Amino acid sequence: MTLKQIEGSQGVAEAVALCRPEVICAYPISPQTHIVEGLGEMVKAGQLRAEFLNVESEFAAMSVAIGSSAAGARTYTATASQGLLFMAEAVFNASGLGLPIVMTIANRAIGAPINIWNDHSDSMSLRDCGWIQLFAETNQEAIDLHIQAFKLAEELSVPVMVCMDGFILTHAYERVDVPSQEQVDAFLPSFEPRQVLDPARPVSIGAMVGPEAYTEVRVLAHAKQIQALTLIPEIAAEFKAHFGRDSGGLIQPYCCDGAHTVVIALGSVLGTIKDVVDELRAQGCALGVLGITSFRPFPLMEIRQALLGCQRVLVLEKSFAVGVGGIVATNVRMALDGTGQKVLTVVAGLGGRAITKSSLAATLVAAMNDQLEPFSFMDLQHEVVDRALGRERQIRRSGPVAESVLRDIGVVASKIS
Repeated sequence: MTLKQIEGSQGVAEAVALCRPEVICAYPISPQTHIVEGLGEMVKAGQLRAEFLNVESEFAAMSVAIGSSAAGARTYTATASQGLLFMAEAVFNASGLGLPIVMTIANRAIGAPINIWNDHSDSMSLRDCGWIQLFAETNQEAIDLHIQAFKLAEELSVPVMVCMDGFILTHAYERVDVPSQEQVDAFLPSFEPRQVLDPARPVSIGAMVGPEAYTEVRVLAHAKQIQALTLIPEIAAEFKAHFGRDSGGLIQPYCCDGAHTVVIALGSVLGTIKDVVDELRAQGCALGVLGITSFRPFPLMEIRQALLGCQRVLVLEKSFAVGVGGIVATNVRMALDGTGQKVLTVVAGLGGRAITKSSLAATLVAAMNDQLEPFSFMDLQHEVVDRALGRERQIRRSGPVAESVLRDIGVVASKIS
């Protein structure tokens, strides 16, 4: 391995290149652009033998990925936010066809209003599209998960998203271990596709299926996800044997033994949560952390086992279902069905809002003292929301909501009459 102080996006680009993709479909959208730029530079310099295709949209990127994967090529692409939504139809097609495409999601908020900063609303919006979804806590884990993702995708013939927090990870410089080509080759075998399009033997794929077979097709897709619950930890164990470090898996418990309150989260915020939990544990608080790496498939039994004995669970989410509440928390409640354990939801970090140690500590203390609402927002400016709702009650024409809120908090120098 080689220790490098590099940007997260460059680390991912190097990891993907080590996996020897044969086709890379690229359309730029912040904050994933540096990844495909890095791969493009390697192809141009002759360091990576691959077809690098600049396409006209994200929908085209996934369409090309579907075609190349169906033709038998190891295929990679990346996107974020609106880009993921634009390719949504093709994303469903890729999983429905059972194609082992690997795609990086540089997690970013979805508009409107337009926001380029990090939260998890893009990946969560397509959580049930049939792709495996793996979330990285660090840039090192992002590198490691991409190497594992190709093996997982090709073993099951199912597409995999590797989700890493936009800007927080993609644009952060830190020291990472980049494996050698020999190590990756020993871990990841040459691609042997299950499906190969051959002009000499023409077939139709994605053809019309009526009510007589559609249910069975969908159940088979579900069965692959269930198989992944066994395969993901097996691949993580194999990765450790080859590379000498723990990375990946389904969940990552931290100080959960004997904890009365356990915090659950996905992605880079886990590092800050662990720091706060360490400080509170030093003061005698019985706290633990449970990181979820595999959000799809969701490890119901593993989470249930990891939370045995704790009194309450606080799920910190960087997205939420409007009109319902927590997305991750809903799945956690399924895992804990019948246990009687309290599950609280706190939404934080939307649109890139800072999740500070002080706010986290205050939230955890409130949860331990049973002073936290079942569903709440960290650092919400309640007066801004109340003012906007009051204005709508007085004036039927509410106007552009985002612009009104900006004026209320003084970002735009204008007064609303």
